[in-house]
Parts: sequence; C-alpha cells; structure tokens
Amino acid sequence: MDSLNGKFLSHQLDRRTVLKGAGVSMALPWLSAMQKAAASSAADSPPQRFVAMTLGLGLVADNLNPADAGRDYKPSRYLQKIDDLRDSFTVISGSSHPGVTGGHRAEASLLTANPVGSSGKAKNTISVEQLMAKHLGNQTRFPSLVLSNSGSFSPSYTDSGAMIPAESSPSRLFSQLFIDESPAELKVRTSRVAQGRSIMDLVSDDAKQLTRSLGKGDQDRLDDYFTSVRELEKRLADSEAWAKRPKPKVEAKKPLDISNGNDFVGRQRLMCDVIRLAFQTDSTRFISFHLGGSGGVVPLPGVQEGYHSLSHHGLDKEKLEQLAIIEEEIIVAWGQFLRDLSSTKDMTGNLLNHTSVLLTSNLGNASNHSNQNMPVLIGGGGFKHGQHLAFDKKNNYPLPNLYVSLLQRVGMETDQFASGKSTMNGLEFV
Repeated sequence: MDSLNGKFLSHQLDRRTVLKGAGVSMALPWLSAMQKAAASSAADSPPQRFVAMTLGLGLVADNLNPADAGRDYKPSRYLQKIDDLRDSFTVISGSSHPGVTGGHRAEASLLTANPVGSSGKAKNTISVEQLMAKHLGNQTRFPSLVLSNSGSFSPSYTDSGAMIPAESSPSRLFSQLFIDESPAELKVRTSRVAQGRSIMDLVSDDAKQLTRSLGKGDQDRLDDYFTSVRELEKRLADSEAWAKRPKPKVEAKKPLDISNGNDFVGRQRLMCDVIRLAFQTDSTRFISFHLGGSGGVVPLPGVQEGYHSLSHHGLDKEKLEQLAIIEEEIIVAWGQFLRDLSSTKDMTGNLLNHTSVLLTSNLGNASNHSNQNMPVLIGGGGFKHGQHLAFDKKNNYPLPNLYVSLLQRVGMETDQFASGKSTMNGLEFV
C-alpha cells in the first residue's frame, strides 16, 4: 500500500503533504495532484473578499460604542438605525495599533499598523489588503482597488512602503471596470505590455551573465532579483491576458460624479454602489476606500459648520450635535452597503456572507488627536457577529490581531501581521 500521511497516492494530495521517515520530514513541492485538490476545493466554495473603509476624522466614541459589552447590548445613537443588521456586524472598542501616535499622520498607519511618522520610522510597510492582493489577487482582472472620497491619498502601501494613489471618481472607476477599450486603445495597451515583457527578458539575460564572476552574497542578491523579474513578467502576462478578455456587462448605468466636494455622505454612497458591482462581477476581491475629512459644510439638515472644524469640537455641545448628525449618516450609509451586499446573491448565498467589511479610523478622539481607542466596526465575512467586543480603554487590545483574523478569513495561512501575533479574541468564524 503506497501512502503519504495516511493518503493514498492515487488520491488527490493535500498541498501540505510531507514525507516522513527516519526521524526527518521533507515538504513536497507543488504537484499536479495538489493542483486538482485545490481546484476542487475552490470550485466548492465562493471566494472571500475584503473592503476596508477608513475615516480620517474619527467617530465620537460615546455615540458609537454601546455602554454594555456582549450580545445583549443596547444600541448606541449611531447604531440605532442599523440595529436590524445587528447579527451582521461586530462593534469593537478599546483597541488600537501599538506604538502608533502622531494624530492625523497616523492615517498612514491605518492598514499597515506600522508606527511610521510617529516613532522615527520613515518607511512604511505593506497594508493588509495589499498583502491579500499580493498572494491572492491574481484571480481577478484587478488584484485590488484603492479608492477615496476625494483626492489621491490612501492608507494603502506596497511591500516596499510606497503609497498607492487612490481613485476618487466613481464614473472613472465604472469605466475601468465595465467599459471596454476601443480597438485602438487595446492595441496600444497590449503593445506596451509586450514591450515590457521584452525588456524584462533582456534584463534577465544580461543579469545572468554576471553570475559566473560574483561571490555567493551577490549571487543570492541576483537570485532575489531574478525572482522579482519573474514576478513582474507574470503580472505583465496576466495584464495581457485580461486585456484580451471583454469586461463584464452590468445593467447599471455609468454614475455621474457628485461635484459638491463637501457632500461627504453622498460620495460615500455612490462609491459604495460601484464597489458592490466590482464584487458582484468578481472584478476584484480586495478594496480600500478612504473617506478623508471634508473641510466644508456637509449638506445635511442641521449642519452649519465645516466637518473638519466640527471634529475639533472641544466638547462644545452645539458642535458635538452637528458632528453627530454627520457621523450618524456615515454609519447609516455603511449599514446600507451591508444591506446591498446581503441582497446580492453569489454562488452559495450572498456577497455579505463572503465579504468582510471594515470601518475604522486612526483617530479615537479627533478633538485631541488621540490614536488610542480607535472606532472599529467589522461586518459580514462569515464571522459570528451580533456582539460588542469591549476591551480595556486604558490598556488597549492590539487591533492588528483583527488583521490576522481577516487574513486567515480570505485564506492566508498566517498568524502574524505587524504587531499582531494571533487572531482577535472573541471574533470567531461561523
């Protein structure tokens, strides 16, 4: 009987199969039998998705977080209008990114959990959704989408620490996702891709000629370089393949951008409509959407002062009330996005079941620029929701542990992200 770890060789092999004997073990390389097993598993389960919505001006904690912990909490002011979704999201309080300070500058740390700009570090690290895209994003036309409500700033960073500029126009995003290029545009694009691949081949050939005259250290560095070249060639090849495929067709019409830059919530809702379409058509699976702070007056009844000014309320009752009107509508719009995902069917249920939706901000208290006690809501994704996870407000729980949970949810085998060393306590899969 030929067997490996109790599995017959004639059967499909788990990709973690190892050879064991004489007190040693050796991991097997990727084999065709493992490919079949992975393909079968993928066909049986829908893909997991993730979207991070990040706020630049925080949320007033007393209006967001329930007074009671656990599952029998009374909804706070901000949660009252989405209490019908209680079983679809979890409220998390008393958490933050260890070592991250710097007030507004900590926007750069939102999705990396790296204390860049607040402890002498000048270089950022990869953001959580880009780590997902790096390992899992090759299955869709767009490995990830980086979006914003206004401007090009984003909390999304590459593994080299470079910020990825955001797309802030829902209409441009819609065109990228669903409107095919003209034959002339397609020809130019594929030509550029082909030229890029040719250049990579030349660089690789020239670099290999150096190997014979280099020492071991340089050879290792060249090997790393060859690896990066091959990865780039693969991305270029993927881009060429996608360029030749027609884009998905949707019944929705191309949206009209909202010209009023102060219509914060309107812009939030419009971009969320396009995000849902992107997920529905499996155009991408990983998205960041940054909602920075509008300086002007948000067009909502009862609001007379600028949003940014109101966030620095200094406990002024009139400012706090106007700010609450804005923030409540932000939460209502977030809840509507959850409803829209829930009403959109996929292969085994609905999009919300297989999409983790994070809402957070670098500011736990925008008035004094505190980065402690960050506001956190996490919805969907197949977690056991309907609870308030209340951690210590004075000794905050590490929020990067939530990122470990999210990474595992999309299928990555890791138990660490930044300062996060485990999954989040109390947040379990269904």
